[in-house]
Amino acid sequence: MSFPSDTIAALATPVGTSAIAVVRASGPQVAALVTGIFGETPLPRAASRADYKDVRGLLVDDVLFTFFAGPNSFTGEDTVEISCHGNPFIAQKILEDLFARGCRPAEAGEFSKRAFLNGRMDLSQAEAVMDLIHAHSERALTAANQQLRGALGRQMDALISQLINILARIEAYIDFPEEDLPAEDRVSVLRELERLKTDTGRLLATSHYGTMLRDGIKTVILGEPNAGKSSLLNRLVGRDRALVSAEPGTTRDYLEERILVGPHALRLIDTAGLNSSPSALEKHGIDKTIEQAAEADLFLWVIDATHPLPSLPSSVAARLSSANTIAVFNKIDLPTAHPDSAPRNFPAVKISALTGVGFDSFHVEIARLADSFQAECGDELIAINSRHAYALERANQCLDSAVEKLDADIATELVASDLRGTLDAFGQISGRIDHEKVLDQLFASFCIGK
Repeated sequence: MSFPSDTIAALATPVGTSAIAVVRASGPQVAALVTGIFGETPLPRAASRADYKDVRGLLVDDVLFTFFAGPNSFTGEDTVEISCHGNPFIAQKILEDLFARGCRPAEAGEFSKRAFLNGRMDLSQAEAVMDLIHAHSERALTAANQQLRGALGRQMDALISQLINILARIEAYIDFPEEDLPAEDRVSVLRELERLKTDTGRLLATSHYGTMLRDGIKTVILGEPNAGKSSLLNRLVGRDRALVSAEPGTTRDYLEERILVGPHALRLIDTAGLNSSPSALEKHGIDKTIEQAAEADLFLWVIDATHPLPSLPSSVAARLSSANTIAVFNKIDLPTAHPDSAPRNFPAVKISALTGVGFDSFHVEIARLADSFQAECGDELIAINSRHAYALERANQCLDSAVEKLDADIATELVASDLRGTLDAFGQISGRIDHEKVLDQLFASFCIGK
């Protein structure tokens, strides 16, 4: 793995006019750059006010700069952050001057990449930086902060430690057959591998919740025509997003909006009414409703409280359960309203999308169901991403193969090969795996060569 030897610079705040802008530089030339620009030896972790003058000696701006000496910086290298006035022209002039002094433009994510290369964070923590920047809800922010502080890394360290203990025992039988080692205990190893598979599966189960946190909980609003689905969307969004009409069947395509409910971000999808005898155009809309329902996380089944309880298409009804559906009895403000009991013991709320009655309890119920989607993985909020999930699935495949070989009494060398595949897959998540740890554990456990 090659380590960078040049100095990079980039704007660390969004492009555009603002109160301040921050320009960041990192690399071996930074200390000399600070001295050359500001005429003083930089004092670590102290903000200093100074005139920024370019290589020609022309004043660019009155700035604050903070020097961070490596390895005690974000990147692990000498780093400087220059806070200037938020005029994009000023920030660009400072960047151009840094380039003229020998820096090069940073590539996308290069500061975080250098932090990883210099051992300041593992890969999962580097990914958490982006999750933190793009978090759209309190729960997503909590997960990103915990991952940035090593929550996933600690989980992986525990799995790797279990695996290394197993692998060290197995490889002892291969590499040191002449030693006075205990008889090969396949039953014990199988039991430990099953425990490792369970722990890996528990972590893998957080994958879908991770998608919910990053993209929002896909929430489909469905029901019969004219039940008030679009009115519900408008009320939840807080503006007239969807066309509302007394004429049924006006929604022919789905609409999508994002909202916050408590600590959760929701992707609200208003769909075409589920009409039992649709026109040709309505049928296209219903087909799209069914497509959206097939991938939904949460359902808001809007029921007109002035009508008898409706039925749903079988393909949609099969997806609904008390764990993912709220029966929303709408139009309770009307004198003819007579909300039935919730079907199939679904949690139910009674509301008026027109007047807003019942929405406080409705929000509470949405948040309660959304809370239940979190997969249990210890005390910390773990929500892996698709890259982590791919690596864990590969690890599980290798573990399954190792278990099959042990059950079939196949050569121990082949079992060890599968376990090394598992170790490689685990290592892809953190980006750090040292196979010498296996040998260290082996000698520590079995006192080889004494």
